[in-house]
Amino acid sequence: MLAKIAQTHTYLNSFYNQAKIGIILGTGLGALVDDMEIEYSLPYGGIPNFPISTVESHQGRLLIGRLNNVPVVVMQGRFHYYEGYNMQELTFPVRVMKQLGIENLFISNASGGLNPSYEVSDLMILNDHINLLPEHPLRGKNEDTLGPRFPDMSEAYDPKLIALAHEIGLELGIKLQEGVYAAVQGPTLETKAEYNYLRIIGSDAVGMSTIPENIVARHMGMKVFAISVITDLGVPGMVKKISLQDVLNAAAIAEPKMTKLISEMVTRV
Repeated sequence: MLAKIAQTHTYLNSFYNQAKIGIILGTGLGALVDDMEIEYSLPYGGIPNFPISTVESHQGRLLIGRLNNVPVVVMQGRFHYYEGYNMQELTFPVRVMKQLGIENLFISNASGGLNPSYEVSDLMILNDHINLLPEHPLRGKNEDTLGPRFPDMSEAYDPKLIALAHEIGLELGIKLQEGVYAAVQGPTLETKAEYNYLRIIGSDAVGMSTIPENIVARHMGMKVFAISVITDLGVPGMVKKISLQDVLNAAAIAEPKMTKLISEMVTRV
């Protein structure tokens, strides 16, 4: 893995703009790039050792440029376990970001709401998570040069970044929820019984991503902020059939608010 990281780092280093902030954009949340001054747009397929996004709602480009005049590296589209990648493959870009010098990682996703106080298109800040994925990204021989064998996860999501988000939310009049995110394998959406189970064990939202990237980032000492757009509800009496288009429509409503929030956070980190 170290050799592959080094090879990819060497390739990307010629495009790199000294950014300290990395951003991963999830399903239907790609419009943040419209506010960017893009210096380089690199398709994943052209980057050595990068996986290729197979989900139609993920653009699959690494963007290097500036957001509010702050240097950033942005993944426009991510990878998922259900696509057939193993955990090391789907978290590989986070490893490379760290080697490029990224210190703060912002992650967004679309998720199903389990908390009965949530509404479709709400924004939920992650303050903790429950990992229900069948494989762990740190399984196997630990590379001590990347991080410790047993990384602490008591503050998986950075408290100062969470506080900053709430501060900005109040200033901009953006309603923000805060809660626990659970990750499942997918790609099927949850049954009613599974929604109930997830709520009983303490989840406020459920999705199929984010946690692997978070674990790898924390393993390497990066600070992480993550936010979910609630695109459907898994609350008893409110579960209904949904399609990808329904998810994209709900994300589109919330996207301007999320873009404003992250853009302002980037300027203040």
